[in-house]
Amino acid sequence: MSIDVVVLPVAGLGSRFLPATKVVPKEMLPIVDVPLVQLAVEEAARAGIRDVVLVTSASKRAIEDHFDRSWELENMLATRGRQELLELVRGVLPAGMRVTAVRQPQALGLGHAVLCARPVVGNRAFAVMLPDDLIDSPAPGCLADMVALHARTGACSLAVEEVPREQTGRYGIVSLAGERITAVVEKPAPAQAPSTLAIVGRYVLPPDIFDVLEHAAPGAGGEIQLTDGIAALLGGHDFRPHRFAGVRYDCGSKLGHLQANMAWAFKDPALAAPLRAWLQQHLS
Repeated sequence: MSIDVVVLPVAGLGSRFLPATKVVPKEMLPIVDVPLVQLAVEEAARAGIRDVVLVTSASKRAIEDHFDRSWELENMLATRGRQELLELVRGVLPAGMRVTAVRQPQALGLGHAVLCARPVVGNRAFAVMLPDDLIDSPAPGCLADMVALHARTGACSLAVEEVPREQTGRYGIVSLAGERITAVVEKPAPAQAPSTLAIVGRYVLPPDIFDVLEHAAPGAGGEIQLTDGIAALLGGHDFRPHRFAGVRYDCGSKLGHLQANMAWAFKDPALAAPLRAWLQQHLS
């Protein structure tokens, strides 16, 4: 079965970016002029995804509104002849995609957020993307490669990258036998980490995981951990690591968000030259 649905858990508070995120969801923070959540949806579209499930909270209505039509804005742009901006606004949601929002009533962890999407996902294999993890990789992108792997082999997959051993306590860490994942540990201390291969922000999962998450006990941090659900399925499913090409920016951190903005600005010919000149002036 092809992967045609992606879950975006976007209910977090974004406390690292307060006060900016007091009323603006962290997923709406821009990379130059495009919100993180829109970049995630665009990556999903390139992977052939058609259904997007936003797992939101009461304070995240702005994300739903971003993917809805804004008739007043569109009429104003059309009246003023601002065709280029009008097309930008109308293209926020790629053609052929549908967005459904469900609520996570309590912040009980990533596994619980994914479980909240079950009524929409149903019995389909599906993808999960964390918009905070912005992956700048060759077209069509990281998720497209993972979806293609599933289409060829039927395997589920987790995007992974090497991290310094002293940082294993920030991630889910995998063990491998050949090119198969044999174990997953959530946020192990460096001395206990089975490897330094960390899970980062992209998953292709079987629908069986919903049953596991529904009956899961709280794990690390007292939350229902997605990695614990994955670990319970490893004996019966083929899980493989995806070592993506390109660079990941941790946009859940201030430094990562700034780095991503710089990287995207240098992609824009109108910004690259003046930005480079400004940096040379201030860093010399």
